[in-house]
Amino acid sequence: MTPEQARAEEAAAMDRVLQATQRVKTAFTSLQSQFPPEGEGKPSQFALQTFDAALQELEDAQAAFDEILNDLLDGER
Repeated sequence: MTPEQARAEEAAAMDRVLQATQRVKTAFTSLQSQFPPEGEGKPSQFALQTFDAALQELEDAQAAFDEILNDLLDGER
């Protein structure tokens, strides 16, 4: 892998974490709106699944980023 390819991979990993974080925020806001004072306190299955999927994607993105970061810290990149 060339240095340019490595930097592009690192940037993509950071962007993935950012995008996943934004999806979690959006899903949380949607879920939160289903609780008082706006909602009835009965979140929809779709909202719960969307939030769960967003959290999973964030976890996966962070794990991938951590792997790259560890390689950088170990001098392997």
